[in-house]
Amino acid sequence: MIDPRSPITKLRRNRAVLFSIFILAIVVVAAVIGPMLLPTAQVTRNSLLPPSPDHLFGTDLNGRDLFYRVVLGAQISVFVGVAGATVSFLFGTVYGLISGYSGGSTDAAMMRLVDIFYAIPRLILLLVLISALDPLIRQQMERIGVPQLVGYSKVLILVLCLGLTEWLTMARIVRGQVLSLKSQQFVLAARSIGQTHFNIIFRHLFPNLLGVVIVYLTLTVPSVILDESFLSFLGVGIQAPLASWGLLLSDATQVINPVKSYWWLLVFPALAMSLTLLALNFLGDGLRDSFDPRVKK
Repeated sequence: MIDPRSPITKLRRNRAVLFSIFILAIVVVAAVIGPMLLPTAQVTRNSLLPPSPDHLFGTDLNGRDLFYRVVLGAQISVFVGVAGATVSFLFGTVYGLISGYSGGSTDAAMMRLVDIFYAIPRLILLLVLISALDPLIRQQMERIGVPQLVGYSKVLILVLCLGLTEWLTMARIVRGQVLSLKSQQFVLAARSIGQTHFNIIFRHLFPNLLGVVIVYLTLTVPSVILDESFLSFLGVGIQAPLASWGLLLSDATQVINPVKSYWWLLVFPALAMSLTLLALNFLGDGLRDSFDPRVKK
């Protein structure tokens, strides 16, 4: 018999979550197989053509098919979002587990470090990290004999930098959960039979807070995508010939003027990014409502 109060049942009844999963599935499939199925968007003389059967989203300033560019942008933006959120998940979870379990002066010192990072303007920190790491990673790629990957150095840098700036809230959430869990009977029983601190943290505490962490991880992905798009819009993120939604929006602002409005350059990348971010937020809210026992619906 199906329990109507189970998290899975709640998710199935949430139409917003189901619609979000449908949208995200389309975006992921398009990002994974779209660039392989569509013809490569090469530079042509068909500059700034409006949407038509031949070019569904029109063409850009260099005559490249915008539909292909939007799909390619989905591939990079979604990858940076998921990978950056994963870095945040790993670093923030381990940091919060150690801080909450240790308690005392260790916990206080670790949380003060988090407060210091919170006090630093994130945009300035991102710009400093990108400027410092970009030449180092490019040199290492050339040194190990993979110069063909140098163009993707910004992708790797954005994953690391965005992940290392998004972990702060994750660490605080995990630390708060651990503080409430470590006084429970199952933790006291594990200590009484002589289990190591490592086993208690990763075999008893971590599985009990995994649901909360996954919910917040889902909400971190759109934040990372938005940050990447903003940095690419400013010109310090993804660089051509690669494409991301932020870079496409930046390219659109350079050709839109009061005399002639090439609306498709702005509308389609913005629509793709907005639908993806909205679906991720709805999915995160639905997971939180389903897996949080304090929410009664």
